Amino acid sequence: MPISFDTIRKHPFLSRSFRVILGAVFIFAGVEKIFAPADFAQAIRNYMILPLSVTNLVAIVLPWLELFCGFFLLAGLFIRASVLLITILNLVFIFALLSVMVRGLDISCGCFGSVTPVDWLKIAENVVLLSMSLHLLFSAP
Repeated sequence: MPISFDTIRKHPFLSRSFRVILGAVFIFAGVEKIFAPADFAQAIRNYMILPLSVTNLVAIVLPWLELFCGFFLLAGLFIRASVLLITILNLVFIFALLSVMVRGLDISCGCFGSVTPVDWLKIAENVVLLSMSLHLLFSAP
């Protein structure tokens, strides 16, 4: 008997795998930014989207939000709320990356505390993460 796409999509292993991947990615991203808030604040400023008055606040709050959402996903706590926040964050990240590309800015993405350039590959990575979060948001119990 062939396995259907719907069977795979609804399999609990897929949801658990997505939770682990998203949790690990967001924990790693958050920790890197927590230990270098000034660098992350500069990365946010480079996007030229937010007013300078809120940049430092975002640079301090966002990494902790990523860390807690990632931890909750790994721990199996507050899954729905964590996935919703991660989905929103991914949408914001994709919008910000596209904005940089449209405006022709040559900046680092500020992801994971690295100097990774903003390019289509970075957008594709975020789309994959968004797909995982959307799967969890709409398929997981």
